[in-house]
Amino acid sequence: MLNLTYEYKLIPTDAQRETFDQWLNICRKVYNFALRERKDWVNSRKCDINSCSVRQEYIIPADAPRPTFARQCKTLAVAKKSIPQLKLPHTHVLQQVLRQLEAAFVAMWGRGHGFPRFKKRMRSFVFPQLNLESVKQFNDAHWVNLPKIGLVKMHLSRPIPEDFEVKQIRVVKRASGYYVMLTLQSGVEIPQPSPSGHGLGIDLGLEKFLATSDGELIDRPRFFVDRQRKLKLLQRQFKRKKKGSRKFRQLQHRIAKHHEYISSSRKDFHFKSAHHLCDSAQTIFAEDLNLKAMSAGMLCKHTLDAGFGQFLSILNHVCFKRGVYFAKVDANGTSQTCPRCQTHTGKKQLSNRVHKCPECGYETNRDVAAAQVVLQRGYTAVGHVAVNFGEGKLHK
Repeated sequence: MLNLTYEYKLIPTDAQRETFDQWLNICRKVYNFALRERKDWVNSRKCDINSCSVRQEYIIPADAPRPTFARQCKTLAVAKKSIPQLKLPHTHVLQQVLRQLEAAFVAMWGRGHGFPRFKKRMRSFVFPQLNLESVKQFNDAHWVNLPKIGLVKMHLSRPIPEDFEVKQIRVVKRASGYYVMLTLQSGVEIPQPSPSGHGLGIDLGLEKFLATSDGELIDRPRFFVDRQRKLKLLQRQFKRKKKGSRKFRQLQHRIAKHHEYISSSRKDFHFKSAHHLCDSAQTIFAEDLNLKAMSAGMLCKHTLDAGFGQFLSILNHVCFKRGVYFAKVDANGTSQTCPRCQTHTGKKQLSNRVHKCPECGYETNRDVAAAQVVLQRGYTAVGHVAVNFGEGKLHK
C-alpha cells in the first residue's frame, strides 16, 4: 500500500469556523479529563495505603482498574447521555482524541518521552474512517465533505492523483486559517530504490548548512535569528496589553502568524535543498546525528533554528518520491578522518575550517572532507568500493 498526505487550504464560512472552534474546544476538554483520570489513578498508587497523605494524595479503591483506551471509550459513550455537548462532534473524532492520549503514554513508556501534559488548546481533529465521497467539484469550485459538518470549500492547489482513495481527513487550525490534510491510499506497490549512479555524501553544520562530497557549500539561512527582532517588539507590546482585550487578541494573532511564517520559510528551504540534492545524485548518504544532544548544547538556539531533524525527514521523503537511494551512516569521527588515507587526524577546533592531513597532505574544506568520509562509509555499508578522493574514481 502507498500512502500520501496532501494539504489544502480551507475556505469555511463563519458558521463553519464556529463549528470547528467548538469541536476543538470539546476535544480539548475530553483530552484533559481523560488525562486527569489517568493521572489520579497513578497518584493513588504512589505510596502504601496506610501511609499516604489524604490532603496531598488521591484515594481510589484498590480494585479500580487502570484507565485504558478501551475503558475510557466506554466511559465516553456513557457520558454522552448526560452531557449533550459531547454529542456535537463526530463519535470517531472524540475516540481519536483518546487514542492520541494513549499514544502519548506509549511513547512515554517505550521511547522515554515525558509524562503527557494538559493542553491549553487543540490544533486539529481527525476523521479516521470515511464512507462517502470526500472531494467534490461543482460550480468551478472544489469542496471537501466532512461528516456532521457538510461541504466546506477548499483551494485545490494541486490535483489529487488518480487511483487514490481518501482514507482519512484531518482539519488543522493555524494562525493563517484552517487547512485540511487528506491521507490518500493506493494499492500500488512501489519498489524501494537501490544504490546506483552518482553518489553524494552530505555533512550538516552551523557554519554552512550543508556541505557535499562534490565540494558544494550551502549557506544556512537564519530563519529565527534574523526575525527575532520583530518578534521581540511584538511580544513587548503584547505584554503591556490587558488580557482578553481586542488589542491583546490582535497582537496574539500577529505573533502566531510571525511564528508560522518562520516555520514555513524553514520548511520551504528544506524542500528546495532536498530537491537540489536529488537533481545532482542518485545515491545520497547522510550522518545519523544525535539530534537530541545537539539541541541541548551551547548552540541549541542555532541548532533548532537550522531544523536538521526536519530536513533529514524531508530529504528521506523526497528521495523516495524521486527514486533516489537514501541512507544514514555512523557520524562518529567523520571530521577527524582523512578521506584519502583514512588517517585519524585528531579533534579540530571549531575555528579551524580547513582539513589538512599530516600524513598524505590532502587539503580541502573541513565540512567537505567530512562529507567525503560520509560517502565512503555509505558505499562500504552497501557493499560498494569506497571512493579514494584525490587518486581515483568510484568502481564496483
